[in-house]
Amino acid sequence: MNPLLKKFDLAPFSKIKNEHFAPAIKQLIADTKEEVNAIVENTDAPTFINTVEALENTGQQLDRVTSIFFNLNSAETNDEIQKIAQEVSPLLTELGNDLLLNEALFKKVKTVFDASASYELTAEQKMLLDKQYKGFSRNGANLSEDDKNKLRKIDADLAKLKLTFGENVLAETNAFQMHLTQESDLAGLPEGVKEAAAQTAAEKELKGWVFTLDYPSYIPFMKYAENRELRKNLSLAFGARAFQKNEYNNEQNVLQIVTLRHQRAALLGYESHAHFVLEERMAETPKKVLSFLKELMIKAKPAAQKEFDELEAFAKELDTIDQLQKWDGAFYAEKLKQQKFSLDDEKLKPYFKLENVIQGVFTVANKLFGLQFEIDPTIDKYHEDVKTYRVTDAEGVLVSIFYADFHPRPGKRGGAWMTSFKPQQKFHEIDDRPHISNVCNFTKPTISKPSLLTFNEVTTLFHEFGHGLHGMLANTTYNGLSGTNVSWDFVELPSQILENWCYEKETLELFATHYETGEVIPMELVNKIKDSATFHEGMQTMRQLSFGLLDMSWHGSNLSHISKVKQFETNAFGDSALYPETSQTCMSTAFSHIFQGGYSAGYYSYKWAEVLDADAFAYFKQEGIFNKTVATRFKETVLSQGGTVEPMDLYKAFRGQEPNPDALLERAGLLK
Repeated sequence: MNPLLKKFDLAPFSKIKNEHFAPAIKQLIADTKEEVNAIVENTDAPTFINTVEALENTGQQLDRVTSIFFNLNSAETNDEIQKIAQEVSPLLTELGNDLLLNEALFKKVKTVFDASASYELTAEQKMLLDKQYKGFSRNGANLSEDDKNKLRKIDADLAKLKLTFGENVLAETNAFQMHLTQESDLAGLPEGVKEAAAQTAAEKELKGWVFTLDYPSYIPFMKYAENRELRKNLSLAFGARAFQKNEYNNEQNVLQIVTLRHQRAALLGYESHAHFVLEERMAETPKKVLSFLKELMIKAKPAAQKEFDELEAFAKELDTIDQLQKWDGAFYAEKLKQQKFSLDDEKLKPYFKLENVIQGVFTVANKLFGLQFEIDPTIDKYHEDVKTYRVTDAEGVLVSIFYADFHPRPGKRGGAWMTSFKPQQKFHEIDDRPHISNVCNFTKPTISKPSLLTFNEVTTLFHEFGHGLHGMLANTTYNGLSGTNVSWDFVELPSQILENWCYEKETLELFATHYETGEVIPMELVNKIKDSATFHEGMQTMRQLSFGLLDMSWHGSNLSHISKVKQFETNAFGDSALYPETSQTCMSTAFSHIFQGGYSAGYYSYKWAEVLDADAFAYFKQEGIFNKTVATRFKETVLSQGGTVEPMDLYKAFRGQEPNPDALLERAGLLK
C-alpha cells in the first residue's frame, strides 16, 4: 500500500519512493473534492461549524503529503521529483481554483459571513471566517464563468512557470564549477576554505581545488581571494545564473510571470499585482511601501555613498585598481573591516563550531521560553545530514518535532529557510503539535576541521530558528491561522528579532567557545563584534532597498510592453545602485524570492519587519535580554497567536505602542 495514503504522524521518509507521490496526490485531490462536495450538498442551513470549520478541515492528508513533496523538491530534489512537480502542480492549482470558484460553496460561506453578527464567535473564529470569505472574493468567486476560466488558465500557467524558474536557477548553480590547479591562485584564502575546495574536487574526482556557486564556497572566495580576475570570473558566473543564452535562461519566464500576475490582478479588479497583494498586508498599498522604501533611502543614501567612496579610495590606495567593481566589494570590505576593527571573520570562526551554535540557539530558546531540545535519531528523515529533535516544555510535554538540515548538496537549492511538515492545530479536542524544519547551506566539516561558521552564518542560523520558534510555539485552533500563517510583512519579526541575541555578550558566552581549546570567546572579540555591527550598514541598507524597489517595479504596473529584462532591472535600481553596472549579469533571472517563492510585492517586508524587530528588541534590552516576563509576553502575544489577530494589534499587545522607526535607524547608526 502507498505509505502516503495511510494516516501518519511523523513523515515516513524511509518508506516513500518517488513513484508514490503522483498517485497519492491524485487520490487525495479526489478525496478532498468529496469532502468539499459533502459541505456543498449538506441540506442543513449553513453555519460556522458545518461550513466554515468543515471547509477549514478539508484536505488535511493532501496538505501533509504535498508539504513533504514540495519540501523535498527544495531540499533533496532530482530530475524525477522535478518532473513529478511539473505534473502535479497544475492539478493542485486546479483544485484550488475548483474550491475558490465554486459558486455553491461561496454562497454558503457568504451566508455565514453576512449573518456573522448573530453568531457568538470567538476572535479566532471571526478571523477564520473573514479570511475564508476574502479568500473567495479576492480570488474570483464573483467573476463570470468566462473570466473564471481565464483565471484558471492563468493560475495553471503561473504554477508551471514558477517551478521552471526555480529548476533553471538550481541547474545553473549546479552546472558551474571553477577548477583550479595552481596553488598560487589560492593566495589569500584561509586554510579551511582551501581544504573544503580540495574536498569538493576529490568528490568530483578532480585534482586541485573546486569552487562552486554554493554560498559556503562562493562567499569566502569573494571575500579572501587575492586573484582579482578569478574573483571576477566567479562573480560574473553567480550574477549570470539563468541569464545565459541556453536552455536555462529565465528572461522569458520573468516576463511571462509578471505579465500573468498583472492580468490576474486586473481580472480581479485591481490596478496591479502589488495592489492585490498589499491589500492583505500591514503596509496596505504600493504607495505606502514605496514611501517607506524611499524614506529609508533618503536616510541611508548619504551614509552608503560615503562608505562606498571610502571603500573605493581604500582599494585604490592598497592595490591601485582603476575602479571598484562588484567582485571587489567583499574583498576590500573585509580588509577595511580588519583595519578598522582588527576583526577577521576567520579568527572568529573557531569560536562558532556548528554544533555549539545549535546548542547555543537551543539554550537561548530555553532561557526565554523554557524549551528543551533532545536529539532523537529514531525519527525518520529524508537525508543522513538531517538531525532530528523532540522539543518539550518545562513539564516535559511535547511542543514540536524539529528537523535541522544544514549543509549544501547538489539536490538542494541555495539559501536558508524554515518550513513545516505538519502544522499545529486543535482538532477533535487534541492539540496536534507541529513538525518544523530549518534548512540552511553552511560549510561542511572537512577531514581536519568541524563545520565552523562565519558570524554571518551564525546570524542566519538564529534567523531561521526564529521562524522555527514561530512554528513550534503555535497555539491556535485552526491550522490555517497557525504559526507563520501571518501577514508577510509581519512574518519576519520572530526571525529578525532573534538575530539581535547574537551580538550580546550574555548570549555569546553561552556557546562561543574555541573548538580546539574550549576557551570562551574573549571579551575583546565580543566588543569588536558589537563595534563592527554597523560596519557598512548604509551600503547593506541600500542593497536591501534596491531589491525591494526592483520587486515593486516588477509588480506595480502593467509590463506587457517590456521585452528587455536587464534594461528594466537597471532602470528599477536607479539611484540605489552604487557599483558600476555589468552587462553579463542580471539579478531578476535568479531572484527566486519573488519569482519562485512567496515574496512577490513583498520583499520590502524584510526592512518593514526590521523596524518592528529593532523596536521590540529595544524593549528586551531595557528589561534584560533574558527577562522572563518580557519573553513570556512575546510568546503569548506574537509567537503563539499566528494569524488569529491583526498583526499591529498583536504588536501593540506586546509592546504597548506602535513601533518607533527611530529604533532601527539608531541601531543601524543612520540616525544623526
